[in-house]
Amino acid sequence: MADHIEIQKNSREVFRISRGEFRGNDMVNIRVFYQSEGGDKLPGKQGVAIKATLLPEVLDAVQSLMSEGAA
Repeated sequence: MADHIEIQKNSREVFRISRGEFRGNDMVNIRVFYQSEGGDKLPGKQGVAIKATLLPEVLDAVQSLMSEGAA
């Protein structure tokens, strides 16, 4: 299993989605990484950490917004 998944945001940035633990909580982290001049991917300031237990509710909310946009 991969330690993270990346989704291309634009030509220089990706959304990096990973799962980890913080203070005993199972977390899903989504952070923007950018390409440095040296070619390394570095974490940017933008990101969010969501308790894994809340993820179904977050995904339902996103799906609801996507459905409204298609109507």
